[in-house]
Amino acid sequence: MSILNRIHQADAWLLDTVFQPIADRLPERLPAVELGLSFQLGAILFYGASIGLMMVVGHMSFGDSVFNVLVWCVGLAFFVGISRVRSLVRPGQPNPLRPMLAGMRPLSIPFMIIAAVQGANAPPPLMMSSWFMTLSDVVFVLGLYLISCQPRPPSRQATREKRVKLTALEGGLGRG
Repeated sequence: MSILNRIHQADAWLLDTVFQPIADRLPERLPAVELGLSFQLGAILFYGASIGLMMVVGHMSFGDSVFNVLVWCVGLAFFVGISRVRSLVRPGQPNPLRPMLAGMRPLSIPFMIIAAVQGANAPPPLMMSSWFMTLSDVVFVLGLYLISCQPRPPSRQATREKRVKLTALEGGLGRG
């Protein structure tokens, strides 16, 4: 078995064993995709706070932080792109974002670990900014996995209400 197959299996196990049960236990009015998008927005805000903190404290000028600002822009573009296609995720149907994000999920975990190690080893003046960046990466990974979870099928209550409406409609049409 190749390393790619093992990575794919680990990703599927993490998604199905850890995150899918969490997504299934969320309240019905809060789908996992919406919560995942909220996490993605939080990751963008934490990363922006990290950049802003570095600039305010004086450890980085705007010219020095251009790379970080560009990374923040890529995160913002990713959020906007996922927000636009979230309508493709429908209850009771397979999540099309799951295979679409299959390459990004396992890739984001090593970056999160590297950020955590860097945050733990940062010098004291940079510690706060490093932890904001680490928190951004953790929240990003959590959001990515929640976005990839399968949506729950429609509730029985909603199915029952549709049947009652159809029966009422059919009864009204049959009389005329």
